[in-house]
Amino acid sequence: MAGFAKRRVGRTALEITELGLGTATLGGSRIAISHPERGDIVRAAWEAGVRYVDTAPFYGAGAAERAAGDALRDAPRADWVLSTKVGRLLRPQADWRAPRETWERPMPFDVIYDYSYDGVMRSFEDSFQRLGLAHIDILLVHDIGAYQHGAEAHPALMRTMLDSGYRALDELKRSGEISAIGLGVNEREVCLEAMAAAEWDVLLLAGRYTLLEQAPLDDLLPLCVKAGTSIVIGGPLNSGILAGRDSWNYAAAPEEIKQRAREIGAVCARHGVPLPAAALQFPLAHQAVAAVIPGPRSVAEFEENLAHLRRPIPAALWDDLRASGLLHEAAPTP
Repeated sequence: MAGFAKRRVGRTALEITELGLGTATLGGSRIAISHPERGDIVRAAWEAGVRYVDTAPFYGAGAAERAAGDALRDAPRADWVLSTKVGRLLRPQADWRAPRETWERPMPFDVIYDYSYDGVMRSFEDSFQRLGLAHIDILLVHDIGAYQHGAEAHPALMRTMLDSGYRALDELKRSGEISAIGLGVNEREVCLEAMAAAEWDVLLLAGRYTLLEQAPLDDLLPLCVKAGTSIVIGGPLNSGILAGRDSWNYAAAPEEIKQRAREIGAVCARHGVPLPAAALQFPLAHQAVAAVIPGPRSVAEFEENLAHLRRPIPAALWDDLRASGLLHEAAPTP
């Protein structure tokens, strides 16, 4: 088994492997995955040396948490790190056979947003039951922000989280029940807002610091370095556009995004490097980044990601991307 280097989470004593496993796909995001297949993916990651798994109640309405817990239950406790999320509670679905747009083969629950103290505590306890595990290392506030809730609803939800839900997170960390707290979001703007209002160990930021997008270099990443807050990069392939598919931000990619991805891919091809290899390796060059967590849809896709992460990349590729205006001037590269 080949292992992975570990990186510290913020200023905590917690360390995670620089390759983690994202589990939104295990919940059935845009593709149906059976419970045995979900477990196979987690176990394949474990066998490869991945020791950090991120999950959430939202993914498959509990299906991803269940699969992650089933696969990790017999693994040595000291060897793995698990993050899950708060901000949504699951309630039994009256018509469990009704189709749902977000997930394929989900568990029979509806989702209710709750960023309050009581909601965070309830979510934390419920996650133990779904996971079937006795310990959770990191709690992340899930999908707070205008991107998810809209500009009108966001301010009140943010106040609830900061005035009430954050108190629960702080208590759980101070008591030693968890080791780190943070956000799990898709927009850098809410990260900046949260950083100005409270202390965080880690920000799981999906899709915003990638080979396609580097706006956080102008504000969020320098702030994280100064504050000692780590970044975990979710969606390093930008929902698939950097892996040859036409999806971006969980939807069909607009033409300008497709064109930029094609241009980046053409530079990679000139150097004989697959685009996903450059995309997976790029974020890890920044000192604030603790891990990348792609979400494979199968064991074969996980193994492809693994090969991409280990593929040698010539320095000239990054130079050419920068010279072509396809890479931020300040972006560190592997």
